[in-house]
Amino acid sequence: MCRQVFGFRLAMIALATPTALVNANDGVPTRLVGAAVVVTFMTSYVLFRDWERFGPLLLRHPSLLAADTLFGSLLLIAAGPDSTLAYVSVCTPLLAGLVYGWRGAAVFASLQALLLLLIHAAQEDPAPGITESALLPGLCVIAGAVGSSLRNLMLRFGAATQALTTVQARLAVTEAVSAERARLAREMHDSVAKTLHGVALAADGLTTSANADRMDPALVRQQAALVARSARRAAAESRELLADLRRESDPSHATDVLVELAARTRDFSARTGLTAVYRPTGAHAVPPVPPAVARQILTIASEAMENAHRHAHPTRVDVSAGVHGDLLRISVHDDGRGLPPGTSLEQLRRAGHFGLVGMVERAASVGARIRIGRGGHSQGTEVRLELPLAALTIPTA
Repeated sequence: MCRQVFGFRLAMIALATPTALVNANDGVPTRLVGAAVVVTFMTSYVLFRDWERFGPLLLRHPSLLAADTLFGSLLLIAAGPDSTLAYVSVCTPLLAGLVYGWRGAAVFASLQALLLLLIHAAQEDPAPGITESALLPGLCVIAGAVGSSLRNLMLRFGAATQALTTVQARLAVTEAVSAERARLAREMHDSVAKTLHGVALAADGLTTSANADRMDPALVRQQAALVARSARRAAAESRELLADLRRESDPSHATDVLVELAARTRDFSARTGLTAVYRPTGAHAVPPVPPAVARQILTIASEAMENAHRHAHPTRVDVSAGVHGDLLRISVHDDGRGLPPGTSLEQLRRAGHFGLVGMVERAASVGARIRIGRGGHSQGTEVRLELPLAALTIPTA
């Protein structure tokens, strides 16, 4: 706003300079007017162009604005209070109000009004009425009040903006913490928590067998081995989870999703005894996937297989993955009993079943689209994940 005030001053000085030079007497008066033109014009131009650099200097030294006012009065004497240069005098108290507040506005409005009254009184043919002579001094007082009001308004607006920025930053931190908590909850639910639940069930079975009236040593050994394997698996999943979380910050470690998905399918089949078959699809190779994205989509596929085994009682699980157009498509289909009619995510969330809810959240976190239902099959459930290939671009430094 201060820059705009100086821009207006430049225009008015340029228009009034010819009149001021013509009205000035020859000799010293003309030189004084010329010097005043050069000083006021260059000062206004410098502050208009580099206000951020020289504005603080004007803020620290009000005497500079006072000197500029005196030089402007020389022009006003030569050009006359009826010229366009008279409007420049209104800019001084406006600028003082913007820069110095109401005290500065009062001082410079009084100074400028006094100069205008003296110049008007010194004219050879002053205006006959007091209204004409007091018009510009009154405008100076009004301009000072306007400048001071605008300064207060901008300061309040700046304080409100700063407060809003602080609140937004706090909200962003809160949302980031909440998102991280939800992500860790999904990671724990989909890996270690389920394995530990299996350890607990196996330990309960071992306790029952050990307390039986006729203990079967072979059964006890089998159940003890199952507890040991499950505990080792929980430890391995914990280490894998920590390693993957650390690798997510290093995008240079890309993942071959097809190889990893095939390995997880084989492991699922060997562990559960359920027939699970993986087959690649699509005509193009899958580009390397950043660790953060790979973890999400592989966990979705693993969770879909685990859900089929626990809830659908299928005889077969088919897993496929490949590039179709500009999408990476992963499908997990089982021939089990399918989802109950009317199942919704909100119902599952209220009932405490967070498997499907976690899959939807994971898909949304990487910009993928997920469909859970029968799909194009006559029975069972298909979990289909479609991820744009643009999301697989590994950022480079």
